Amino acid sequence: MNALTTLVPDQTGAEIFAQVLTAGPISRTVIAQRLGLSPSTVTRLLSPLIEGGYLSETGQQSAAGLGRPQRLLRVNTEQHLVVGIQIARTHVAAVLTDLGARPLLRLEQALDSVEPAHVLSVAAELTGRLIAGAPSAKAKVLGIGVGVGGHVYAAGGVCRSAVRLGWTDVPIAAPLSAATGLPVVVNNDVNALVIAERWFGEGRDVDSFAVISVGRGVGGALMLHGVLHSGAGGLAVEFGHLPIEPNGPECACGNRGCVEALASSDAVLRTFRELGGRPEADYDAVAELARSGTEPERQAALDAFAVAGAALGRGLACLCNLLNPGLIVIAGEGVVAYDHFGPAMTRALERHAVSSAARDCVIKVDQASETLWARGAACLVIRESVRARLS
Repeated sequence: MNALTTLVPDQTGAEIFAQVLTAGPISRTVIAQRLGLSPSTVTRLLSPLIEGGYLSETGQQSAAGLGRPQRLLRVNTEQHLVVGIQIARTHVAAVLTDLGARPLLRLEQALDSVEPAHVLSVAAELTGRLIAGAPSAKAKVLGIGVGVGGHVYAAGGVCRSAVRLGWTDVPIAAPLSAATGLPVVVNNDVNALVIAERWFGEGRDVDSFAVISVGRGVGGALMLHGVLHSGAGGLAVEFGHLPIEPNGPECACGNRGCVEALASSDAVLRTFRELGGRPEADYDAVAELARSGTEPERQAALDAFAVAGAALGRGLACLCNLLNPGLIVIAGEGVVAYDHFGPAMTRALERHAVSSAARDCVIKVDQASETLWARGAACLVIRESVRARLS
C-alpha cells in the first residue's frame, strides 16, 4: 500500500498549499489572513512542504509598503510531475502536468472496447508515453490521478459502479499501479473536476459550491468549506440520479425519471426524435438546428432543449433547497447548447426553489475541456501527496 492510499488527512495544510498555488507568490501573513489561521500554524504546516520541495521562498515584500519585509512563497512547479487521466465511454484522455497542474503534454486514445483490462492497458500506455516525452528527466513523477464517471470507492481505488462503462467492482488503482510502478489515486470524474474548478476555474476563492456536469451523463460534485464532500460511501451529489419524475423515462441506472434520463444529451436526442426530428442528428447538430434550422425541426430542437432544461432546473432546485449554495457551476460538453436549455432551467429553478434559495445562488457556466477534466484528475494526486506529506 503506498503513501497516497494511507493518508491522515490534513485539510488545513492542503488549503495552505492551494493558496500558494492559486495566489502565489504569497506571504505567510496573507495566507494566515485569508484562511483565518494564526501565523504560527501557517509556519508549522509550511515547514514540511518546504522541506519536501513542494514550496520554496522567493523574493520579499513589505505589507502595504510598511513594516519588515516578508519572504514570499511559491510552488516548485518544476520539481514534480503528475499524470492525470479521464476514462470516458469512448476514449481515454491523459495529461502530464507540473506540480501546479499546468498541462505540459496531452494524449488521447479512442476505445474500441470498455473491457476493464483493455481500458487500463490504454491508460498505462498513455502514461508511459507522457513520461517518456517529459520536458525534464530530473523531475519526480508523484503519481497518476484517474477520474471515472460513476461510484468510486476512493480509499480502495475501486470503481463500484459505472453504468455507462458497464463496470461493477472494478479495481483501478492496484492494476494500474502494478503496470506503471506509480502510486494511483482514483475518484469520480466530477469530484476531480470540482477540485480543478476550486483551484483554477469558476470556483476559485469560493469555499463552498457545487459543480454539475451535463453531457451524455449528468453528474455532480460538492466543495464544502474548501473540502471535497464525498459522503459516507463516495456517493454524495449523485445529481443525475435524483428521481424527479416517477413515471418518466427509464434511466441507465435502472430507475425512472432521474435527472439524467431527462436532461442528458441522449435525452435531448430522444425527445427531438419523438417530436419528429431527423433520427441521425447528433447533439451538436440539434444545437445548430435550434439556432438556425428550418421549421418544423427548429421548433422540435428548441422544445427538446426546453424539456431538458426544465428537468435540470428542477434538480437544481432540489440542490438549492437542501444546501443553499452560493454558486453552482454548470460544466461539461453539453453546455455548448446552454443558450437553448439555460432559460428553461432558470425558470424551473426559480419556480421550485423555496424562499430565496434561487436568488442566493449564482449560476456560472464553464465549458470544461477534456484537458480540464484530466487536469482535475492530476489535482487529485497533488492534493493527496500534499496531505500525505503533512500526515
